[in-house]
Amino acid sequence: MLICSDKYNDEELRAVLRKKLDASRYEHSLGVAYTACSMFLSHGHGSTEELSRAYTAGLLHDCAKCLDDDKRDKYIKKYDIELSEMEKQHPYLIHAKLGAVLAREKYGVTDEEILSSIRWHTTGCRGMSFMEAVIFSADFIEPNRKQLSCYEEIRPLIFRDLDKAVYLILKHTLDHLNEKGQAIEEHTQEAYEYYRILMNE
Repeated sequence: MLICSDKYNDEELRAVLRKKLDASRYEHSLGVAYTACSMFLSHGHGSTEELSRAYTAGLLHDCAKCLDDDKRDKYIKKYDIELSEMEKQHPYLIHAKLGAVLAREKYGVTDEEILSSIRWHTTGCRGMSFMEAVIFSADFIEPNRKQLSCYEEIRPLIFRDLDKAVYLILKHTLDHLNEKGQAIEEHTQEAYEYYRILMNE
């Protein structure tokens, strides 16, 4: 598979990620990469360039996920990354924003849409591009994920009607967070409202 990196080829990048991520996170990243490629194909985006972009974004989406706190904070300071109050209170959110920076600085990715797909893969955002929506969705439904009851509806739909699938993922996420009494990140709420209106719900 071709990789959209100025620094690594596919084999090299996978070798680096295998060292940076724990085993389950690495398998998850491969799952997102292949799911994203399948989604691109099913929606008529089958050129080598398009599949390379989808694969690269999927493979790198969690590249900052397994950093320890000291390493994470070092990169935040080094790259002058501004954190929201929500990110400060819930550090697990930081890996998406930091991951986009590391994909550029450490892994040689210059494609802005790949970088933005990494940036928004956790929270989503309003009006996502096709690639952003694909990586956001592939992260949710890839086969290595723990089975959820909503997959029965969402997994087939994601290959036919991506906007509706994104809406259902966001709805499931908000329902889950509300049920647990957990805070909702502002971009997730904005994304939900955007897709709710798009679906005339």
